[in-house]
Amino acid sequence: MDDPSLTTKLRRYWDVGTTVGGLATRLVGQEYLGRAIDDQAYAKDLKARLGTMKGPLMKAAQFLATIPDAIPIEYAQKLWELQSQAPAMGVPFVKRRMSSELGPDWSQLFQSFDLKACAAASLGQVHQAITQDGQKVACKLQYPQMQAIIETDLQQLKTLLGIYHSWHKAVDMTEVQTEIKDRLLEELDYVHEAQQIQIYQKIFHQTEEIQIPKVYPSLSTSRLLTMSWMDGKPILNYLDSSKDFRNSLADRLFMAWYRPFYHHGVIHGDPHPGNYLVTTEGTLQLLDFGCVRHFSKSFVQGVVHLYHAFLHNRPKEAVSAYESWGFQNLTNDLIEIMNDWARLLYDPLLDDQVRPIQKNFSAAHGWQVATAVYEKLRQRGGVRPPKEFVFMDRAAVGLGGVFMRLKVERNWHRLFEEILENKFEFE
Repeated sequence: MDDPSLTTKLRRYWDVGTTVGGLATRLVGQEYLGRAIDDQAYAKDLKARLGTMKGPLMKAAQFLATIPDAIPIEYAQKLWELQSQAPAMGVPFVKRRMSSELGPDWSQLFQSFDLKACAAASLGQVHQAITQDGQKVACKLQYPQMQAIIETDLQQLKTLLGIYHSWHKAVDMTEVQTEIKDRLLEELDYVHEAQQIQIYQKIFHQTEEIQIPKVYPSLSTSRLLTMSWMDGKPILNYLDSSKDFRNSLADRLFMAWYRPFYHHGVIHGDPHPGNYLVTTEGTLQLLDFGCVRHFSKSFVQGVVHLYHAFLHNRPKEAVSAYESWGFQNLTNDLIEIMNDWARLLYDPLLDDQVRPIQKNFSAAHGWQVATAVYEKLRQRGGVRPPKEFVFMDRAAVGLGGVFMRLKVERNWHRLFEEILENKFEFE
């Protein structure tokens, strides 16, 4: 077990508190004192500071960036761009951790093992190795004391969200905090992640255009995950590719995220550009299955019912969908406001024509609509969204951002209808 020592927690409280406290102070100052602060400069600094920190705070910051009006737009734009730039742990750490996971003779299990990490993320780092039978693999090794760090980061997040909610009562963040905690704790369990990889392998075993890594159980533990090496390049390397190539990538991304959701009730909850690679032939390679959200069949059917409610102008079906998700005490005013928000999300799916995911390749209009919706909700006492919405919305926002950066134009309505044509396959 990692040592959740008081020293570790106190050090983390100091590091995280300094970073988060700066944002909290800025928000308090602007709200109550009217202090003029250079938002652009501070947002840039906050992004740089969070990017050098290991742990889940970076993921939480990216999530906050998807909630309109949760933080100023300058911060949201910078935090959504955030990728971990934290330096990897050194060779002594790698040797100690590998020995603790696979035994003192761990190096004998590989033909070669690069002690220098090829990638460093928020919860662990990746090393390239060659197995004894000649297979190139990626070994994801978890950083030390992550349990203690997560507990500290979540407490700091709770403080920041509490400050937000004390002013902005549009959305009750209680379920949001619970969901983030549950998913982050799951991400620490690499046995659980291996199980999610197997689920995705089953879903896409007959789809050549989408590749899922293979897990090597004998070389994996709860804190070490060994998978087949993926040799693709980051998807953002293909921004200048041909229109047809970029559009085909969009089709595969759409399928990779939404076929599992609508057919099997699971969704990859971290659609960051760093979590998928692309080969020169256009094959999409999915990475990082630590944050996979499972949904009930009734929840997914509610999403489909709301789509049909808007498509066929059936307002009672929309209300039924909201109620099936657990929304309570819905007045006509609240229903109208929620419809405005839902139509914004469903807009590309309802529009039967070739178009960008957001017209003019800009999220500005969507952000303005969302902010107006949150203001109306705040005036009427707010709502408490189901916790299932947290990573479903995150997936939609994340994919939308990639589609805009790729400047793809598709008939999203037709793509969605093709997915819905097939029956649910929930177990």
